[in-house]
Amino acid sequence: MLRTIARLPAAALTFAGLLALPVCHAETRPLWEIGAGLAVLSMPDYRGSGVTNVHLLPVPYLVYRGEFLQADQGGLRGLLYESERFEANVSLNGTLPALDGDNPARQGMDELRPTAEVGPTANLHLWRSADRRMRLDLRLPVRTAITVERDPRQIGWLFSPNLIFEMRGPPGLSGWNFSLQGGPYFNDREYNGYFYSVRPAEATATRPAYDAAGGYSGSQVMVTLTRRFPRYWVGGYLRYDALSGAVYENSPLVETKGAVSAGIAMSWIFGVSSRRVEVAE
Repeated sequence: MLRTIARLPAAALTFAGLLALPVCHAETRPLWEIGAGLAVLSMPDYRGSGVTNVHLLPVPYLVYRGEFLQADQGGLRGLLYESERFEANVSLNGTLPALDGDNPARQGMDELRPTAEVGPTANLHLWRSADRRMRLDLRLPVRTAITVERDPRQIGWLFSPNLIFEMRGPPGLSGWNFSLQGGPYFNDREYNGYFYSVRPAEATATRPAYDAAGGYSGSQVMVTLTRRFPRYWVGGYLRYDALSGAVYENSPLVETKGAVSAGIAMSWIFGVSSRRVEVAE
């Protein structure tokens, strides 16, 4: 089923974040770049949902290479500290809304709103190749999630440490950027409850009441491939979520313990700063 989403800036940032891949060498680049495009995503309504939908949504392309404030395909970041081996920043992420009307497991329950996630991230640079075309990082983001709606509310905290291997110009794909990343999720009770708890008033004969706990919340592995051309940018990703062993795996809202999602995007770049700055990404 194809859905067109035109009201979701957070969703666009989410997809852009999935395709983030920094380049691992120093050079001069424009201070800012701006553009816009479209993305097509196939993904479950939420992790563990048995319903998958296809979303068509706008993807803003915004790059800003300031000394302390940076924006790129990884989202908006405020740089707190940077060295050869360590970087600390404040970063953003988010989730798409569930299309609850099409999801039998959630019929009669409150709608799942899109969320924005914000919090500090520590990046440890574990290894780089001599030619700086490849590197291995450990990323340690801690974020709080806030619903995107007229009256936003905080819905808890999540911690998702992950290893990410990045390569510029993999064999046979000169000019492309490749990444492979994966790791576990650890969410608090409030966050898991938002997605997986069933209040007594929402219980039915086939959907018993359930109180989700906090703790290990599954794991994720993702592959991305991106390329920046002179006037446009393209990218794609393939992701697998595994929920076996998650603290909420017995929730009646968890219909599958493994799911695949994928997406492709293209953005046209129509504005570039004449001022150039040196970057070491």
